[in-house]
Amino acid sequence: MKCQLCNKETESFVHEKTNIKYYQCSNCEYIFKSPACHQDLSVQKERYDLHTNDENDEGYRAYFQRFLDFTLPLVGKPETALDFGCGKSSLLAALLEKEGISCEYYDPIYHSNTSIDSRKYELIVSTEVFEHLHQPKEVFESLLERLETGGYLALQTQFHPNDIERFKKWYYHQDPTHIVFFTAQTFRALCKEYACEYISDNGKNMVLIRKI
Repeated sequence: MKCQLCNKETESFVHEKTNIKYYQCSNCEYIFKSPACHQDLSVQKERYDLHTNDENDEGYRAYFQRFLDFTLPLVGKPETALDFGCGKSSLLAALLEKEGISCEYYDPIYHSNTSIDSRKYELIVSTEVFEHLHQPKEVFESLLERLETGGYLALQTQFHPNDIERFKKWYYHQDPTHIVFFTAQTFRALCKEYACEYISDNGKNMVLIRKI
């Protein structure tokens, strides 16, 4: 099967415990589950509804603050932002507002306000979203289209270990709604294809990209 991102040939492997087939691209290091594992939004929502994140919980707020501590020192002073795939919570948008950044938020399940479609932003953030996407390349391109020239795309998704045996033991793919997996190299490859500037990553789960 061809890689969904760079169109190179992939190699497949099967997780012995689950019998799920995965495809791995050696070119861009992208790994994706068999399309047979994809779930529609209604099934995904059943799992998301089980999340009980409390916006007043210090640990939950600290989780987003770590993302902002990585992102904000690198992006200057954007005036407008979008939190793409925010889930039930608007906490990240609220934290950006406290930093003086006007932030809208969108989620296809919980906040499907289509009025954002024609707007452009200086900063788009997306935390723990890309691992759920059936068509990550198309979403990546659509987010770039919503950025102002010189704007930033800040993403958070766990980088996989890029080793099949370690990947099989990795906790992150065990969530049935997690179907696609990235490394920093994957995002570098996307930047090269879309002529973006790869700004930085934290080596673990965060990456910052600039639209040229």
